[in-house]
Amino acid sequence: METSSVEINELPLPTKTLTPPASAEPIPMDTSSIDELPSSDSNLTDNNEAVGEKRKRTDEDEKPNLESLETKITPSPWWKTSLCSYFRREASCSHGSECKYAHGEAELRMKPDNTWDPTSERGKKVKAMKLSEQEEKEDDEVLFTEQMMESIDGDEGGGGSVSVVDLSLSKCLVHLPNKWQSDELKKFFGEQGVQYKSAKKRRGMIVGFVTFENAEQMQSGVEILDGKTVNSSNLKIADVLPRTFDKNDARKSVKSARGAVTPLADLSYADQLEQKKTSIGQMLKKLARNARKACPNGNSLPQWVLTSRDRGGLACNLEGIIESPITNGYRNKCEFSVGLSLQGKPTVGFSLGSFCAGVTAVEEPVDCPNVSKIAVQYASIFQKFIEKSKLQVWNRFQHSGFWRQLTVREGRKPGVFSNDEDAITRIAEVMLIVQVCLTDSDETEVATEFEEMAKAFAEGARASSPTLPLTVLVVQNHSGISNVAPPDSPLQVLPIPMLDNGTNQEQTTNALTEARIHDHINNLRFSISPTAFFQVNTVTAEKLYTIAGDWADLGPDTLLFDVCCGTGTIGLTLAHRVGMVIGIEMNASAVADAERNATINGISNCKFICSKAENVMSSLLKQYLDVTEMEEAKPLSNANDDLDKQISSTEEMSNSEHVADQNLPTTNSRVEELQNNEQKDISSSVEPEKSTKPQFKNVVAIVDPPRSGLHPAVIKALRTHPRLKRLVYISCNPETLVANAIELCTPSFDEADRGNKNYRGRKKIGIAALARHRAKSMPTSEAFRPVKAMAVDLFPHTDHCEMVMLLER
Repeated sequence: METSSVEINELPLPTKTLTPPASAEPIPMDTSSIDELPSSDSNLTDNNEAVGEKRKRTDEDEKPNLESLETKITPSPWWKTSLCSYFRREASCSHGSECKYAHGEAELRMKPDNTWDPTSERGKKVKAMKLSEQEEKEDDEVLFTEQMMESIDGDEGGGGSVSVVDLSLSKCLVHLPNKWQSDELKKFFGEQGVQYKSAKKRRGMIVGFVTFENAEQMQSGVEILDGKTVNSSNLKIADVLPRTFDKNDARKSVKSARGAVTPLADLSYADQLEQKKTSIGQMLKKLARNARKACPNGNSLPQWVLTSRDRGGLACNLEGIIESPITNGYRNKCEFSVGLSLQGKPTVGFSLGSFCAGVTAVEEPVDCPNVSKIAVQYASIFQKFIEKSKLQVWNRFQHSGFWRQLTVREGRKPGVFSNDEDAITRIAEVMLIVQVCLTDSDETEVATEFEEMAKAFAEGARASSPTLPLTVLVVQNHSGISNVAPPDSPLQVLPIPMLDNGTNQEQTTNALTEARIHDHINNLRFSISPTAFFQVNTVTAEKLYTIAGDWADLGPDTLLFDVCCGTGTIGLTLAHRVGMVIGIEMNASAVADAERNATINGISNCKFICSKAENVMSSLLKQYLDVTEMEEAKPLSNANDDLDKQISSTEEMSNSEHVADQNLPTTNSRVEELQNNEQKDISSSVEPEKSTKPQFKNVVAIVDPPRSGLHPAVIKALRTHPRLKRLVYISCNPETLVANAIELCTPSFDEADRGNKNYRGRKKIGIAALARHRAKSMPTSEAFRPVKAMAVDLFPHTDHCEMVMLLER
């Protein structure tokens, strides 16, 4: 067969080289082994012979050269794994058959990660199949009950009267527009020519119900509706199950609590880590793709975008994944829903699905490996109590009931950790938070129930072997639809009966007013209030904070901003490595805890601001960094002298932590002070006197935002301050990290190209696309670049994973 000539440029040469005469025909050879050569190695010529010098070919010369090429050249694993965009656009390519990209589907090969180019026909088919399988799986896992039908009928039928329906002639429609109500659903049936007896739909849910007159009418209606496209979603038809039924007769596809809460529990831990590492890698690829799209037209792409293909499409190097030392029973905070089981029994555990899809069934958490044994035992104690209680469990359909949720928070001993086998021995303190709805309840009856509940918890803890720790019992009043209560929801601390020589004695007044427990990170003691944020996997959090501190390149002349600081864990654990820490947190209770934690641990170079980060970030950066480039930072000792005058709520330390706790103000008084004087505190912190303001050579920000990510105003403040050169981003939701990084790392647009009018009014725009449009409005400033990233497995057995990324400029 006939092939093109072979050129050798930078590759090692064989011991003998061939130079065919200029007039000679190309050398016949088998090129099956050379088909997969990368583009840089594809065109091979011999430049070693003098121009015009000729010699004859021999069979002895031919074979050694091919063998040498086959052994010395290793094909790139990415050879021909992507379609050539130029070829698809122009129907031709100057590289021809030697192009490292595929020219058409026939040449396309699978990528090293066993995936196809998403723009190819095979890639599109695979994606469509996965989406279809996912939709079918989600639909199969949804449980629709007669109770849901009656609830909607009671809400919209007037007076709550419920008509008896034949469930065999009833169907549930999935993927309806959530803005629709019953009238819109009936109108839709009329447009499609569907005959029916009754139709029900509630706003805010994606499911609706229809009942037919007879089997023939139902069959005709199902044929018309099944797969019908409504607002770009395909309708699915599901059966309606009776209110109560035998679990063994239920559909096998109904999730268990184990499957709902720990979907990866049946995988080995090594496989879980590999899956999460791959997922984080996909996020880094997504960042590189979106950054390429977001860059201004006509400007050269940033270097990190250009080199992303050398890393397999990653925006930066993925350093690996840090595994959790504890894989079972690692959660120090567990929130158990209160509801009815599949059999209609009051249950304390985990929901089996999404309420939006009509699922409210709750199952006990006995087979969930991420939950500690102590939490499971307290859930069992509370379940036995509510089974006998005169007050009803919460009904999310009817928005009524009393008992809503149980939260178990645990405080571990310092330096003690292992897997769940010795869980009780490593737990020193336990806080129980019972969420209730006091609407329309009788005060006397509620008081009696609370007293009986406290007694049940105390007796259950003492009856366990070994005895369960019980430090504080708190009741939270919340009347919202979701169990997620705002931080300022009313709290009531209940006395816990304690057995003492045969008599019951209540907790002391001090214990009652101090609703808190303590945990330890890096040998520091942290005070935790009921609603304060604290990492649920304490041991792995130590590794996470160490990585963040190492990447931040901290030193005595560093000012560290701990944004979204919570109880101050990050800033306090790194305080000994920096000159000063400024923590920003909007939760007043968490700020009170952070100040207390600083005092308990004898840390004086930390200051905490109670406010939204977007309100104070820009002013704080200006306050501490508004100096000339030539101005030297003050020595650390002088800075600390000034800091002693500035730190709020700093009291004299005693020799005992217990004495320090007694000298501190109570949580309620401190929180009230923070809330009442928030604006005053911000003003005084933002505009101190120039003479007492310490200055620092280096400024670093570590951000650990909620799942929704950073507010645009915070991103703008971080991006536009020229002295902030290093940023460490810790994220529990890599999707929002990608979106925030797009705004932080995209080059500035020219004045004429700024603005984000193009996306206004568009529906269902993704967070990455929205970030690209917001980047157009970013003021002119130097962009960050992603340097490296690390995955941290804080949540074994689940799909979730923390991600740490270092950004520099």
